Amino acid sequence: MISINQRAVTSEGKILSNRKIGAYHHIIIEIEGIAEGAKPGNFIAISVGGVESNMPLRRIFAIYRSKAQSKYGSIVEIIVAESGKGSAWLTRQIEGSTLYITGPLGTSFPIPADPINVAIIGGGYGAAPLFDLAETLKNKGCRVDALIGAATSAKIFAPLEGKRTVNSITITTEDGSAGKKGRITDVLEDLLKENQIELIYSCGPMGMLKAVHEIAERLSIAHQISVEESMACGIGICMTCVLPIRGDDGIVRMLRSCIDGPVIDGEKLIWSEGIPPETLGRHL
Repeated sequence: MISINQRAVTSEGKILSNRKIGAYHHIIIEIEGIAEGAKPGNFIAISVGGVESNMPLRRIFAIYRSKAQSKYGSIVEIIVAESGKGSAWLTRQIEGSTLYITGPLGTSFPIPADPINVAIIGGGYGAAPLFDLAETLKNKGCRVDALIGAATSAKIFAPLEGKRTVNSITITTEDGSAGKKGRITDVLEDLLKENQIELIYSCGPMGMLKAVHEIAERLSIAHQISVEESMACGIGICMTCVLPIRGDDGIVRMLRSCIDGPVIDGEKLIWSEGIPPETLGRHL
């Protein structure tokens, strides 16, 4: 196991912009100390509810984009889906509101040393952190093909500026309201073969990640995933986000996705439900 991200700080931020995009809110935060150490795949933990809140747990959000130097100073951008009291409170905050944030947290996406063909695959707003990754990969000389899916068009996150960072983008919706009708996995295998993909990055619901991994495994393509496990603290204390992961020594351990993830090698994650029988300490 590893410790909390050594670049993490707790800082006070100010909302510069909060606008609705489809089913989501795009929030830009001016904050010092976090963007300077952030890498694609990292996340932040935000205190919600205000100083008199009865919501003691922070809410976790993947970093969509970060810039250490912009015309506003150091900024971090997130995409928020309103799914509970904490995220609802956050979406109601106006420009100039103060937020208390810890970050950057978690592991980041590994970047190949040499230019290769890669695919980024996102489900719903899980696609958000993949576009910053795509820009990094393009700067490395990689070909980047994107595949983004959701139940309906309103839940697709594929920003115009993000489309410019990839060589191609394919969109699927289950109801056919945008792009190709169906699920990501309906078109994934053809995309991987056509573009001779050597490495897959994905982020989204666990069911989608598992389905993508099954195809990647069958085609012998390396697969890096960013899991969307629920996190109560984000800093490895509460142990609510554990997943069974096989280490380099072959031993399966229940590891914290907020510390040892959220980015994990798909081959190391045990995809079966529950705690595998061979997990260290399972029968203690």
